[in-house]
Amino acid sequence: MTEPPRRRIGDRLEEALEHRADVEGEIARGEADKPSRRSLVSTLAWLGVTGVSLYLVAPALIESLASWHDLEQLAPAWLPAMVVAQAVSIVALWWLQRIAMHDAGWFAVATSQLAGNGMAKIAPGGGAVGAALQYKMLVQAGLPRSSTVSGLTASNLLTLAIVLALPVLAVPALLHGAVDRNLLQAAAAGVVVFIVLFSVGALLLAFDRPLAAIGRLVQRIRNRLRPRATPLHELPARLLRERDRILGTVGRRWKAALSAGIGRWAFDYASLLAALAAVGATPRPALVLLAFCAAQLLAQVPLTPGGLGVVEAGLTATLTLAGVSAADAVLATFAYRLLTYWLPMPLGLLGAVLHRRRYARRGAVAA
Repeated sequence: MTEPPRRRIGDRLEEALEHRADVEGEIARGEADKPSRRSLVSTLAWLGVTGVSLYLVAPALIESLASWHDLEQLAPAWLPAMVVAQAVSIVALWWLQRIAMHDAGWFAVATSQLAGNGMAKIAPGGGAVGAALQYKMLVQAGLPRSSTVSGLTASNLLTLAIVLALPVLAVPALLHGAVDRNLLQAAAAGVVVFIVLFSVGALLLAFDRPLAAIGRLVQRIRNRLRPRATPLHELPARLLRERDRILGTVGRRWKAALSAGIGRWAFDYASLLAALAAVGATPRPALVLLAFCAAQLLAQVPLTPGGLGVVEAGLTATLTLAGVSAADAVLATFAYRLLTYWLPMPLGLLGAVLHRRRYARRGAVAA
């Protein structure tokens, strides 16, 4: 009996991105793969042991990479900036989802997103389970099923397109190769990139030819980089279809939707910059942006729940390439992941409890 061929990381990444764009399919998969309570408890226990181990090992790892006494401690003054940036990032995502679901209530969108995101961090194949949970909670809150699916799909497509475009826009700054680097320069470079991104996004939403040309270029590059994989032939046409789906959902409010989608990633990037500032790092701005994008893509691949361990390793390595010392990269990564991986778990539980208190009776009546 022949063994099936091993799946490469490229296959896993492409499949994960495909699933992320197919929210209706994700909901169906999440319902089918809904974990039992026993499975969730087991996963939480595993995550707890893993998390404690990672954060206990971190000081020893940092000490082995550099002198512990010479390492700049995490400056507590930057922690509020990290929290505020991450909070604004989440609110921007809520704003985008409200636009895509035609001004759904803030409470329903916020609590369902928090709960779904928290579930995605702990459940095996978490993205699908998290999407299914958010969909179920929104329907329980009284939103129509069809508009909920189309709204979640449009918001997912837009946020995914933005994070995939960021590395391309960082390349010119990378080629420029500035020598004198500081946090202000990194933040300014990020602002310029996100402003350019809004302009490019508006152009691609308004006109077919630039988007089709980009699709052909990406398709050609992908097929050359992955000659053994099944070649792509219809990427330009698909990009146009998905763009039309977004516009058909958000309508005339596409500028606000684009702003919200960009804000979701801009402030997330700002929280990473604040983590780097907290350890006194002076990174190369374009490479920090590339490191940020790599971390977001690694989080999409369901190797571990929420990319635990995989994202930490990838982000630490890419920050080191960006000019951050290995010790500072480890510390900044752990600080950033505290907010983006561990904090969403209790917030997800809070969102689920608040949502249940308001809407459980309505769901019972509807049933």
